[in-house]
Amino acid sequence: MSPDPESAGAAHDPATLAGPLLEVVVLHPRDADAATAGEADRLLALVEPDLGGRSPEPAAVSAILRETDLPVRVLLRLDDGLSTTGGELARLVGLARDYLTLGAAGVSFGFLDRDLEIDRVTCAELADELAGVPWTFHRGFDAALDAGRAWRDVRWLAGLDAVASAGSTRGFATGGDELLRRCAADPEVAALLLASGGLTTEHVPWLVRAGVRQFSLGEEARPDGSWTKAYVAADYVRAWRMLLDDAHHRALGVPVD
Repeated sequence: MSPDPESAGAAHDPATLAGPLLEVVVLHPRDADAATAGEADRLLALVEPDLGGRSPEPAAVSAILRETDLPVRVLLRLDDGLSTTGGELARLVGLARDYLTLGAAGVSFGFLDRDLEIDRVTCAELADELAGVPWTFHRGFDAALDAGRAWRDVRWLAGLDAVASAGSTRGFATGGDELLRRCAADPEVAALLLASGGLTTEHVPWLVRAGVRQFSLGEEARPDGSWTKAYVAADYVRAWRMLLDDAHHRALGVPVD
């Protein structure tokens, strides 16, 4: 991987001095406890990850919140589609308010239109209903037909502070290099990117040098990379925590012991 050499200088900008944020996807209270012990910064609660993720029941979110003092975001997604209807949108608003009442810190959602472009109107409507609540555009973002246009469209959405992406629906192995080049060329993309989906340790130093400061672990935080056969492992999360912090220090030119 070889991003623009000038991108390395971005790491010395005061805006990039904060350490990387590490999010971990959790399905159960036990996952939340392990991710917290492993020094994650934030959790994303969902169910049915093998189907792209669905919204959990409020009771499940409540159980997760009891196991952690970390901020928790919750996925708003009811079915396989990346579009929504008025009736479904109302259900999502109701779910979001339930989650927030329980103590969730934010949500994750995102919609595309029939042309596989960002549905700015619908996303803005839901964001307005949840005014003041921070949110992530979930991995459905990678299904957009034109990635450049998608990045232009999302950056103006109120409350959005992260876009979960691997550069491709097939993960970082396919889309990582192109996504890295995009981050190196556009600091606004780097600032919004939540690197997510088949993230590898190889990508981390390059992403950090390009100004990326948000990372999300799904299967990477579980032994054997299995959603169904293993819970989140605290030592896996801690290893990623150390890797991110080390890459950040090196990008800043801070000596690492």
